[in-house]
Amino acid sequence: MSGEGKGEAGSRRPPILVLAMGGAFLLLVASLLIGSLTRPEFPPFTLTPPHPTLVGDSLVGPGTYSVDASATDRWRTFDFRRNAAVDSGPWDIAFRRFHLIAAPGGGIVDLGAVPFDSVRELPAVGYAPNTVEPDTTNPGVGKWYTYSMLSHLLTTRHHVYGVRTPGEKYAKLELLAYYCKDAGTACITFRYAYQGNGSRRVAP
Repeated sequence: MSGEGKGEAGSRRPPILVLAMGGAFLLLVASLLIGSLTRPEFPPFTLTPPHPTLVGDSLVGPGTYSVDASATDRWRTFDFRRNAAVDSGPWDIAFRRFHLIAAPGGGIVDLGAVPFDSVRELPAVGYAPNTVEPDTTNPGVGKWYTYSMLSHLLTTRHHVYGVRTPGEKYAKLELLAYYCKDAGTACITFRYAYQGNGSRRVAP
């Protein structure tokens, strides 16, 4: 009788796996709750006022630029030749939310998580054009960010990308942030250097 009683009591204990899964679930719920109640601290970037100026065949940068890419129905375009975000005319790259694409005829190549200043000359090949299905994206960029379940923020993976423009000019860029202190979400700040003389040399 006593042995049977012990067996029945043991069978009523919850399995260790169930307890572990329950604890993991509670931790996930707690982290989501904390993240939703915590006010995120955005980086101290501000939107860059656009002042398009032709740069000719000079080397531009390194410099940083912040654009408002929050609109879901249009791309925010940037022209390296005019060194600014533009609303009309030729452009080289464009942003929409967390997407980055090249202009038609151009391409982007991922150079990996390397120091920006270490990239002195860009490769001659490997630049991926945009794809349009199911949405316009560029496979050379891919997922340039990581997402935190705790803070619910996107953070950069600090990859450096090479850009070949439709005019066969070259630039390097690194996506620094998806937020600005004044504009909030989808304010993309990037670091870049552009070579206007047609060579692949993007550093002095």
